[in-house]
Amino acid sequence: MKKYIVVFLLALIVVFHSCKCDRTKTEPKTPEVVLTPAPFNADTAYAFVAKQVAFGPRVPNTPAQRACAKYLEASLKRYTQNVVVQHGTVNAYDGTALQFYNIIGSFNPDAKVRVLLVSHWDSRPFADNDPVIANRRIPVPAANDGASGVGVLLEIARQLKLKQPAIGVDILFVDAEDYGAPEDAAAEAKDDWALGSQYWAKNPHKAGYTARYGILFDMVGAADARFTLEGTTMYYAPDVARKIWGIGGQLGYSSYFSTDETNAVTDDHTYINQIIKIPTIDIIQNDPSTRSGFYKNWHTTLDNMDGISKETLSAVGITVLTAVYNEK
Repeated sequence: MKKYIVVFLLALIVVFHSCKCDRTKTEPKTPEVVLTPAPFNADTAYAFVAKQVAFGPRVPNTPAQRACAKYLEASLKRYTQNVVVQHGTVNAYDGTALQFYNIIGSFNPDAKVRVLLVSHWDSRPFADNDPVIANRRIPVPAANDGASGVGVLLEIARQLKLKQPAIGVDILFVDAEDYGAPEDAAAEAKDDWALGSQYWAKNPHKAGYTARYGILFDMVGAADARFTLEGTTMYYAPDVARKIWGIGGQLGYSSYFSTDETNAVTDDHTYINQIIKIPTIDIIQNDPSTRSGFYKNWHTTLDNMDGISKETLSAVGITVLTAVYNEK
């Protein structure tokens, strides 16, 4: 998944969100009640990730994409009868017409208070961060960058069928997220990433749709992953982030949910915040030891099942599902 380091956004944070505290460390919001961890089966989440990867790279306009779209739709329909598929065409950075499938499953559809849970499910067509130059036009397996978030959300969907939440929950799988221009391209079109989420934000599955907040899951499966408070999240939805990070800490997952604040990234949540104006955070791995600042196998042919950790999937899934069940 392509992420831009947005320096000017950080400047806006300083101008519009001045704070007397040290912004390099943000104290999480401590929940007011003792929380019981939500049920979550890491083996099932892992199997959901593996199933997606087994289709091959889910690049738009390929048989693997179409087959996986049918699988995701059928999977959600096992857990809720309220499933909508948005199928259309968007244009890639080079003008290529991309067929996309945004897939939405809703729980407790009549509830006015809602939470939006999001992950992209497509694969990057170019492994342009691969250490082997010859691989840089090969599609990415996308086990962590894509499939991990969807795997967590499918297990959350399974749990929501077993125990309905007090609020409404909408699970959104967005397509055509990772088809931005390769890093070595001469020029890059504006907003050429996150095409599926841009489409959904302009054309939500339900007229007038809104939610109390949204959570984006991005690269949430690597062993010992560290999820920081990135700048776009802290500009648009700092209170949501502090709540989720606080719940993660109370549940014993503070090693995953770091309170360090890091540079802003452009991701699906950017457009959900800007266009439909739902305050949305990004649970995204940050790794300061890599050139990109992301998962070590980000945008490489090595982003496969070898890098997926059941413990990390569980930490993210339990944290978010506990938050959902405690919303009123």
